[in-house]
Amino acid sequence: MKILLASILGAIAMFIWTAIAHMALPLGEAGVGEIPNESAVLTGLQSNMGDQTGLYIFPGLGVGKNPSKEEKNEAMKHMSEKLAANPSGILMYHAPGRPFAFGKALGIEFATELLEAILAVFLLAQTRITSFAGRVGFILVVGILAAIATNVSYWNWYGFPSVYTGNYMLIQIIGFFCGGIVAALVLRKTPLRAAA
Repeated sequence: MKILLASILGAIAMFIWTAIAHMALPLGEAGVGEIPNESAVLTGLQSNMGDQTGLYIFPGLGVGKNPSKEEKNEAMKHMSEKLAANPSGILMYHAPGRPFAFGKALGIEFATELLEAILAVFLLAQTRITSFAGRVGFILVVGILAAIATNVSYWNWYGFPSVYTGNYMLIQIIGFFCGGIVAALVLRKTPLRAAA
C-alpha cells in the first residue's frame, strides 16, 4: 500500500513541477517560435492538405504511397540534394475544427506521470536500496533514461533545437527528481522488496 501511495504522491509532485515549468517558467517555450506570416502559411496548409490530419516530414522522398524498397533506396541517394535545396522539418497537421479540451489534456498528462511514477517506484521496489539518497538517485536515473529516450532522437533525426531538447530533458529530469524525493520520503523506513 505504501508503494502505491508513494507512486501517487510522486506523480502529484511531478505534475506540479511540470505545471510550474510550463506556466511560470520559460522552460516549456524555449526553442519554440511562431511562424512568420502565419496566416499565409495556414492558408497554404489548409488549401493543400485540407482534412488530411497527420504527421508529416518534409521534404519527402517523393516516391508516393507504398514504394518498393528499390524506389526508397534510390530516393534516399538524392535526399542530401533535396535537403540542400529545400527547407526541411516535421509538421503535425490537424485539419480545422480540432476540438481541444484543456481539462482532458491535463488529465492525460497526470495519468502519464502517474504511470511513470508507478513504474519507477515498482523498479525501485525490485532493488535492495535502503538509503534515502539512494532511492532518490535511483528514480532520478530512471528520469534521465526517460528524458534521453524521448528527446535526443528528435534532436538527432529531426533537428529539434538544442535549447528545446535541453529544456524538455531538464523538465523531465527535475520532475523525476521531485517524484523521487516524495517517494523516498513516503518509503523512508519501508523494506521495499518485502513490500513489493
